[in-house]
Amino acid sequence: MTNQAPNEARVIPLRPPATRPRPGSGPRPAPAPREPLWRDLVGDVLRRERLAQERTLKDVAEAARISMPYLSEVERGRKEASSEVLAAAAHALGLGLGDLLSRAQDELVRVTARHTGRGRGASTSSYDGLCLVA
Repeated sequence: MTNQAPNEARVIPLRPPATRPRPGSGPRPAPAPREPLWRDLVGDVLRRERLAQERTLKDVAEAARISMPYLSEVERGRKEASSEVLAAAAHALGLGLGDLLSRAQDELVRVTARHTGRGRGASTSSYDGLCLVA
């Protein structure tokens, strides 16, 4: 038999309890800054361009032939849009897909440099260009 009351829930921990650090192990290093998500960067570029043109979500969505709620989700980085949707949104704003992706890549470099404290020329990567994987 258990010591529980009949209507009382029993809690079973999913993780083992945290253990104390071993003596001499020292403080834990700070976690690395979170890499920005591509969909956030692309969405920021789309929104910034739309606002710079003083256009509404409805106007751009109609011109791109995509739904207004979906364009809003893309701009907020909530949806990972297909290349066809990105191209349609870019064209509705007078941009080519390459322009949109280039601006997003520039934003990635800027955000990454801010998080790491490195400038554009201080990249540790062997490739300093746009690279997309299908």
